[in-house]
Amino acid sequence: MLRTYKALIPGGIIKASMGTEHIIVRAASEDEAPLILEFIRQKAAFDAGMKCDATLHTSEAAIRETLFGATPFARVLFAELSGTVAAFALYYFRYSSFQGRPHLWLDDLFVSDQVRSHGVGAALMRRLAQIAVDHQCTHMAWTASVNNARGIQFYKRLGAEVSEQRGSTLFFQAAAPAMHSLARPI
Repeated sequence: MLRTYKALIPGGIIKASMGTEHIIVRAASEDEAPLILEFIRQKAAFDAGMKCDATLHTSEAAIRETLFGATPFARVLFAELSGTVAAFALYYFRYSSFQGRPHLWLDDLFVSDQVRSHGVGAALMRRLAQIAVDHQCTHMAWTASVNNARGIQFYKRLGAEVSEQRGSTLFFQAAAPAMHSLARPI
């Protein structure tokens, strides 16, 4: 179920148009913790369909504490399509002591079924790439199930490459050239 949230957080907002539909990517706010949890549940159901472990151990209170407390451990972006929150991405930074720089780790990306192939996922990935570039990250990385053929094709179209496979998990990476290319405005 999609919900409409009109309140936008100042800063970090990008807008894109796909025909007559408008995509806005913005940071999530603490009062949207229930919506974050809803998207995590939808992502878990999707992952279960891909034969991945989808056991949830979180709650709205845990999300508020760990994402919006004194020490936020990750950040969430929402993508709105024509005013309706349609997708989310949860990410954080990992630091390499050898490189002396971070990289962006995308932990979750989920686009609601009804709006897949409308440019919403690509808009989220472009915003994540811009965040990575702004923070001088060496690269972006994430995982996907080998059973997610559509997702694999999407990531490869964005310039990402499989860096490793462990069982049924593919490790993707958008190295600096792909990340910088993806971050460019369209």
